[in-house]
Amino acid sequence: MTVEASMYERMYERRFCRRTDRALLGGVCAGFADYFGFNLRVTRLLAFIAFLMAMPMAVITYLAIVFLVPADSSRPANRADRKRRRRTRSAPPRPVPSTTVSDIRRRCQSLDKRMAHLEKYVTSSRYNLDREFRNL
Repeated sequence: MTVEASMYERMYERRFCRRTDRALLGGVCAGFADYFGFNLRVTRLLAFIAFLMAMPMAVITYLAIVFLVPADSSRPANRADRKRRRRTRSAPPRPVPSTTVSDIRRRCQSLDKRMAHLEKYVTSSRYNLDREFRNL
C-alpha cells in the first residue's frame, strides 16, 4: 500500500456523525468535539453563545444537522446504557494528528506531477487524435 493510498483511506475512515452517547439534545456538539478533537464543554459553550448571538440561524442550522447527519450507530441507543457507559468510561483518548507536513508535501508533489501529465496529454496532438477516434 502506498503512502497516498493509506492517507486517502485514513481520511475516509473518520466521518462526522452525531454522538448520541454523550448527547444533551441531539449529539451535534459531541459529534463536532470528537471530529475536530475539541473539548466537549468548550464546544457546548460556543454553541450556546452562537444560540444567543444568532438565534434563528443557529437553531435552523442545529436542527438541520440533527435531521441530516446520521447518529453513530455503534453507540448504545437507550438512556440506561448511555448512563452506565458514562459512569464506567474513562476519558477518551486525544486524537493524534495522522498527517504530517512531509506527508502533505509529498501528496501535493504527486498531485502536481499528475496535473502536469494531464496538461501535457491534453495539449498534445495525441489527444486530438484520440478525440477524433472517439467521435467516429
